[in-house]
Amino acid sequence: MTTALAPSRPSVGSRTVDAIAKWGFVAVTVLLIVFFAVTQPAFATPENIFGMLKFIAPIGIAGLGVTLAMTVGGLDLSVGANAGFAVSIAAWTMVIGNQVGGIAVGVVLLSGALIGAINAALIVFARIPDLLATLATMFTVVGLKLIIVDGKSISSQMTLDDGTTAPGRFTPDFLWFDRGSIGPVSVPVLLFLGLTVVLWFVLDRTRWGRALAAVGSNPEAARLAGIRVKAYRAAAYIGCGILASIAGLVLAARIGQGDVSAGNSLLLDAVAVALVGVSVLGIGRPNAWGTALGAVLVAVMVTGFSMMGLPYYIQDFGKGLVLLVALLFSFTFRRRKTTIVAGSTTAS
Repeated sequence: MTTALAPSRPSVGSRTVDAIAKWGFVAVTVLLIVFFAVTQPAFATPENIFGMLKFIAPIGIAGLGVTLAMTVGGLDLSVGANAGFAVSIAAWTMVIGNQVGGIAVGVVLLSGALIGAINAALIVFARIPDLLATLATMFTVVGLKLIIVDGKSISSQMTLDDGTTAPGRFTPDFLWFDRGSIGPVSVPVLLFLGLTVVLWFVLDRTRWGRALAAVGSNPEAARLAGIRVKAYRAAAYIGCGILASIAGLVLAARIGQGDVSAGNSLLLDAVAVALVGVSVLGIGRPNAWGTALGAVLVAVMVTGFSMMGLPYYIQDFGKGLVLLVALLFSFTFRRRKTTIVAGSTTAS
């Protein structure tokens, strides 16, 4: 006669570590929001909340692109350069090329897809490691951006090299991408939310998303299962390039000119929010909603610190601490949880 063994209950240590890994980062975000709302009365006003989300939208959108690249086991270091190139190319198209905003949007998206395709070709087909390939692309794109605009920012009514005045301007339909709103919610916030929903649906609710995750988890096993690994990896980098260019589109509409320094700081923030997203709810993998929460946390910190009158370098220090905590949640606590569970199983 065989006696069935009851499944062992998780130990107190295992449950504690599990709770920390799953809810720790959400708790940190909530506590920061409560702290700033109590100490800074203007923090919790609807105007500030919507303004905070509008500020973080380009970083969040670029972070979604990094999330997509991370899903297939890679990383794109060219997202900031891509966004900055989008700012300059949009300004050149409208101000110097005298084209309408719709044409500029098309050129921006096409340039983002092209940069993503170059990354895909270098990584997937030339087999250059993703960090090296995208780093090379980053420097190339930054240099190309400066060449196109002769190292100068582009603005309406600027004087050209031949002494004439630039014929075009940033058109209202293009500026709408940052300055427009639908009801009380600004367009950048709606765009960020919409892209987050789309990426979440693709990654979590479609066979393409499952295939992308399989490629990132074990490329060889995915290949043996009949998944076209190269095609999916290439698609991820192209998608990342398009998302980075959308972030640049919003930046261009916000600045209203082709600032050659635009996008310089976007890379670190985008990578940070994507890495933070891995730790959210203990998922342990790149995911759209986690990246969105990471972006919100960065916005909360920057806005709260600014209201407190702290200098910018304190904000960078705070971002670094947040990323460090995220990595602890993503790796140390998850590894500790696995060790505890394994030990409990062995003991039983």
